[in-house]
Amino acid sequence: MLVENRVFPPSEATVKAARISGMEGYNALCAEAEKDFEGFWARLARENVVWNKPFTKTLDESNAPFYKWFDDGELNASANCLDKHMGTPNENKVAVIFEADDGAVTKTTYKELLAKVSQFANALKAKGI
Repeated sequence: MLVENRVFPPSEATVKAARISGMEGYNALCAEAEKDFEGFWARLARENVVWNKPFTKTLDESNAPFYKWFDDGELNASANCLDKHMGTPNENKVAVIFEADDGAVTKTTYKELLAKVSQFANALKAKGI
């Protein structure tokens, strides 16, 4: 049996750009989640999601196994995926890379994608949808 045990460390640039500072940071996140998993996910949801109406309860276990996370909160998925990047350096980053069957590649930035989504939404509104 072949056992793979090589380690390929990331480049220094990747380490500097990472959201988690190595294994120490990863282990700290795991320990936080293990200590208080509801508090952990509530913190991440508040820090990373734009809420139209903030949630007051993280997890509803009253109808197991049909658990509900952040059930009383309201959000707009498009705003979280696109709008929050406008006015930031991310607006010009590639959001979608599409490769067609013929191999042609199309890259769309967050800003371009928001414009296309807005155009489509307005077309739906014009049709009464």
